[in-house]
Amino acid sequence: MEFVLHPWHLLVLTLSALMNREQEKAIEYLKTENQVLREKLGKDRIMLNDDQRRRLAVKGKYLGRKALFELATIVTPDTILRWHRQLIAMKWDYSDRRQSRVGRPHIREVIVRLIVRMATNNEGWGYDRMQRALKNLGYCISDATVGNVLKEHGIEPAPERQKKTSWSKFLKAHWEVMGAVDFTTVEVWTRSGLTTFYILVVMKLSTRRIEIAGITPNPDAAWVQQMGRNLTDCYDGFLLDTKYLLIDRDTKFCPLRGVLEGSDTEEVLLPARSPNLNAFIERFMRNMKDECLNKMIFLGEKSLRRALTQFKEHYHTERNHQGIGNNIIDFKEEAGVSTGSVQCRERLGGMLSYYYREAA
Repeated sequence: MEFVLHPWHLLVLTLSALMNREQEKAIEYLKTENQVLREKLGKDRIMLNDDQRRRLAVKGKYLGRKALFELATIVTPDTILRWHRQLIAMKWDYSDRRQSRVGRPHIREVIVRLIVRMATNNEGWGYDRMQRALKNLGYCISDATVGNVLKEHGIEPAPERQKKTSWSKFLKAHWEVMGAVDFTTVEVWTRSGLTTFYILVVMKLSTRRIEIAGITPNPDAAWVQQMGRNLTDCYDGFLLDTKYLLIDRDTKFCPLRGVLEGSDTEEVLLPARSPNLNAFIERFMRNMKDECLNKMIFLGEKSLRRALTQFKEHYHTERNHQGIGNNIIDFKEEAGVSTGSVQCRERLGGMLSYYYREAA
């Protein structure tokens, strides 16, 4: 049978040749672009996610090893083919449909969390003690299971745990009898010009309650000793129930340390240049300056005392404190009212505001 070449056959062949030539140019451009990008990256490894690996594996399988050697620039052909084999293996993986293995059932996660919690919070509790505590909660397991859980979480047995005390545990044990003291300064305009006033602040760490112990432009030894006697007074001193007082190494505190030696309050001298070890009162000083002192110009000692009195009242009765559960130190009934119109109490010309509901 004789083949007859029609004009439209020639047209189709011509178009096919043109399309192939255009595809070759596009492929050459993409190869060159990939090479340039690879040169820019240098030896840095390109991190691909699972979806990108899957797409390359599927496309690479159809090309074959020979074509991949010519085209692939990001990864090697062997890598792409290995990804493809992994996709095939995942397709035929039915491990998630298999029945659970026969044997002892796994311990529930809620019990695991309870065991870890008990061991963390109670250094002296052994396996038997925790087993009995879990039984009180309705979970009946063996002491060996308790031991296995602790081993999996890297928690030592009770005899070893009792030898170690964390700083958080130590501080909580002494929280109610710990206090802190520090100085801060503020500039005040007086008749003699700009004068630096020193403010002595004392804090009880457990309640965050503070006391403005004194304000003076001259914190000499006699003044500091008198402030110390006021704070440690056996009847109404602010440090009456305080066993330990955190003090830094400022020389202005030397007279105060002498007063403490004759009282029931023991000094805890902090290392030099360690404000983080007295963080609670340092944070109070920052709040007092940011919210009050740095926003005012004081004309005389009287205006400074008035501002500090207002801030102290706001701090105790109107300000929530994150360290004590976002509660107010001196909680008032109006703070818990959920009905009634919203009112705003302002101090220092609106610089300090407190919103509450008016009781019906």
